[in-house]
Amino acid sequence: MNLLPTITTTDVQEQEPRVAVLPIGSYEQHGAHLPLVTDTAIACIITREIAAAYPVLQLPPVTIACSHEHGTWPGTVSISARTLHAVVNDIAASLEAQGIRKLVLVNAHGGNYVLSNIVQEANLTEARMTLFPQGREWGRSRERADLVSDAHGDMHAGEIETSILLHSEPSLVREGYQSADHDGGERPFLLTHGMKAYTDSGVIGFPSYASAEKGKVVLASLVEDFAAHLEALS
Repeated sequence: MNLLPTITTTDVQEQEPRVAVLPIGSYEQHGAHLPLVTDTAIACIITREIAAAYPVLQLPPVTIACSHEHGTWPGTVSISARTLHAVVNDIAASLEAQGIRKLVLVNAHGGNYVLSNIVQEANLTEARMTLFPQGREWGRSRERADLVSDAHGDMHAGEIETSILLHSEPSLVREGYQSADHDGGERPFLLTHGMKAYTDSGVIGFPSYASAEKGKVVLASLVEDFAAHLEALS
């Protein structure tokens, strides 16, 4: 598993990147078949694919973020939204000091709501930052990969996350995903009661439908759609 960038300072000097890409994940339960590091791994995989296709600087990930809705499951660790806000802005300021003024946040955890505010604030006077993938990109990737489930039903540790890992890092997927499906239904008070009000296993989704081929198409779709974000920053 090679999810961290291994470039040297000389590589960066020669590349002279104008845009950096920061993967942001989480460290939270993903049922019995996916590891706590799932969201971080997926953010790194997407970033790795983007860096292979576009002239951007791949950064190492933010591995612990806002997972409070999973907080009572063993192993889940969170930081506050205030802390994540400060970390991302500190990274952006550090990059700017060396002349890299554009930053893409590759977010793979839906609970990192504060990232939208960070991007909104950063772009007050000019386009400096973007958040990727957004709902439209995830939606197109589902359609192109012919996923059976939709984004609402397949919220957590389901078809799309398991497919991405089956394709890119299959060693992270444990046996049992074929029988781990759980329909969480409507979840009107998720922020109030957390995930445990809607699932006993930690899964809300349909990993039994997952395949490596679907994961490959999902990633290819996301890489293609990333071009529009580069254009927006330019």
